[in-house]
Amino acid sequence: MSYTTNKNMPRIRREAARLYHRGWSARKVARHFGFHHTAVMKWVRISKKFGDHLIQTKSSRPNSHPKELSVDVVKKIVEKRLKHNRYAEAVHKELENDGVHVSLSSVKRTLDRKCLTKKKSPWKRYHPHQERPYPLQAGVLVETDTIHRMINEKKRLYVFTMIDVYSRWTYAKAYERMNSATAVKFIKEAQRHATFKFDMIQSDHGPEFSSWFVSRILKKHRYTRIGKPNDNSHIERFNRTLQEECLDKLPNDVAAINCALKKYLRYYNHERVHGGINYLTPIQVVPRY
Repeated sequence: MSYTTNKNMPRIRREAARLYHRGWSARKVARHFGFHHTAVMKWVRISKKFGDHLIQTKSSRPNSHPKELSVDVVKKIVEKRLKHNRYAEAVHKELENDGVHVSLSSVKRTLDRKCLTKKKSPWKRYHPHQERPYPLQAGVLVETDTIHRMINEKKRLYVFTMIDVYSRWTYAKAYERMNSATAVKFIKEAQRHATFKFDMIQSDHGPEFSSWFVSRILKKHRYTRIGKPNDNSHIERFNRTLQEECLDKLPNDVAAINCALKKYLRYYNHERVHGGINYLTPIQVVPRY
């Protein structure tokens, strides 16, 4: 007989045990549900031990296998993983160097059973790959991100930031809320202040940069790879500079931050020289296009 996959079986087992406890005989309960009376008595014993709960179906996985990994090998796999937190392929190679011969699939399976692998979040949506353009002029690739500032334990304010990869021209503004509508508003406002046209916007997978955001900005859009902050390295570095040179000196007030940002961005774009563009200012690079 094949192993049951009936999702209703836990409830049926509990109901059978209940009827037995109410005075039905095991054979009567068995005839009622269509099972053998010995199965009913087995469920009754389980209910006496664990109480009136759903009686779950046990795993069909065998307790042992003639070709299973030895306890020593499993221990070495876990130790290699915990020692340097390396991925399965690296652990497999290190074991080979130590003279332990085990397949890569066995290493991956062991790490998975020991809960030592990072699972992909089910909430992350798939986004088709978009080629990263080479920024040969202003506006070809513009990176955007959001800085979170804690006001108190339950409240935050948000600073949306943007940088043009070619010219290092930047724009930033603080908002009380962070959502896709605010992100679209920020992009449109940044475009009005820029002297060049944005061709492609690049962002991470934050909730403010949702598919609704992509459909409303009316520009090409590219997501960075998950877990690869270096894809947005220019904006990440600008965020750090902005916080160190401006935001860290300000109170947690949107109006005060936006007032200070106007002065700082004027300095950043018109006076501050940048090593990445041969020690020019962004405004010296932008007028060429």
